[in-house]
Amino acid sequence: MIMSGNIPEEERASRDGLQPLSAEENARAGTYRLLAVLLGGPPDEETLAVVSGLPSGNNCIGENVAQLAKRSRQVNPEKVEREFHKLFIGLGEGEIVPYGSYYLSGFLHEKPLARLRVDLRKLGVERDSNFCEPEDCIASVCEVMSGLISGDFGTPASLSLQRDFFTKHVGSWGDQFFVDLESAPSAYFYRPVGSLGRNFLQLEAEAFSIEN
Repeated sequence: MIMSGNIPEEERASRDGLQPLSAEENARAGTYRLLAVLLGGPPDEETLAVVSGLPSGNNCIGENVAQLAKRSRQVNPEKVEREFHKLFIGLGEGEIVPYGSYYLSGFLHEKPLARLRVDLRKLGVERDSNFCEPEDCIASVCEVMSGLISGDFGTPASLSLQRDFFTKHVGSWGDQFFVDLESAPSAYFYRPVGSLGRNFLQLEAEAFSIEN
C-alpha cells in the first residue's frame, strides 16, 4: 500500500520536534509490521532468517515470538509457501478467508470494506497498483496500524485515532481470524503467528479500553 502524510492536524500526536518513539511504541509498531509481512505473502529466506533471530521475552508475547523464531529455523521458503497457499488461497478458497468483510458480513467486498476505504482516504492511504488484494485483508490493516503508530503518514497518530481505526477495522474481527489461524489444520509455521496475533490484539484492546 502507498501511504502519504494526510492525517488531520488535530488527529496527530502532540510530540515535541522529532523525538524518537518510545520503546513501547516501537514494539507495538514492530509487532504490527511483523504480522503484516508474514500475512502479506509467504516469507522468503531472508525474512525467515530475520524472524529466526527475534528475541524472546518472559510474557505471552515473548513466548509466541520465541516459538515463531524456532519454527522459522525448522522450515524453508518452499515449505512455508505451500502452507501459505493451503491456508489462504487453496483451490478456489483456502482454509481461512483473511478479509474483514468476510468475517463481519459473511461475504467479500461488502460494507465493511467500503467503510474501511472511506477511512483510508481520510488518512491519505492508497492501494499500491501492484497490490491486488482488497484493502480489508489482515496484512493491510496491520500495516496501517503500524503506520499510524510509527508516523509513516507524516507524524504518529493520536491514541484516539489509533483506537478508532483499531476498533472498527482490526479488533472487530482480527481476534477471531487469529484464533482460526491457530487451529487451522495446515498451520505449522503460521500457528505461532496466530497465537502472537491473538495475544497482541487482546493486549491492544485492553490498553485502548484503559485509555478510553
